[in-house]
Amino acid sequence: MAKADEMMDICLLAGEIMLTYGAETYRVEETLERMAKAANLKNVHSFVTTTGIFISFEENGHGDVMQMIRVDDRYHDLNKVALVNQVSREFVIGEITSEEAHDKLKDIYRTPLNYPIWLIHFASGIAGGGFSYLFGGGIKDTLPAFIAGVTASVFLIEVEKYLKVKFFAEFIAAFVGGTVAIALVFLGIGTNLNQIIIGTLMPLVPGVPLTNAVRDLMSGDLVAGVSRGAEATITSLSIATGIALSITLFL
Repeated sequence: MAKADEMMDICLLAGEIMLTYGAETYRVEETLERMAKAANLKNVHSFVTTTGIFISFEENGHGDVMQMIRVDDRYHDLNKVALVNQVSREFVIGEITSEEAHDKLKDIYRTPLNYPIWLIHFASGIAGGGFSYLFGGGIKDTLPAFIAGVTASVFLIEVEKYLKVKFFAEFIAAFVGGTVAIALVFLGIGTNLNQIIIGTLMPLVPGVPLTNAVRDLMSGDLVAGVSRGAEATITSLSIATGIALSITLFL
């Protein structure tokens, strides 16, 4: 059973990385099943939701081995998803052994996010300024949208870090970003408040969860699709509530 236990650890680690960093549930299931079957395990079944991974298989007629893990954290780093896919492909075609695959997955798991946190904040500001111009704002509106976008990004990450409540962090980020945008327009930095606010909020929009929800539904994973859709909807409502509160209080 040592081989089965090792493959169980490999599959669960691969699935945890993929699910945590933004992979669709059907992609996780396919990856786990292919890796287990490549190890000559029989009767392989996997079931993945947005918060958990279940996998079972049989080794040489010794009975089914089944295990599950819960996945609470959700981030967006598709580079890690691609790296796990590459490891699974190499293992399936026999280029690496199970021990090598396990070591590579551990390295991927320990690898920090691809970009430093300051660059993420800066990119949020660039996106805010760009979207404000794209949606009809002027050149002068890009600077306040940049500042408000950076501020919203900082509050999003810092509030979530300390409170561990994603939806409240998004509410606070939208509220603070909207408040900064309103204050900058009142100070004469920027003229088109609506476009500045739109640009500020665009980096907060849950694009990856919404896309994954649609792809899961199209692939027949109704539970995962509906749950991801609900997550995207609640995130959108949190953002809308935060910006509505700032507008109500300061306009």
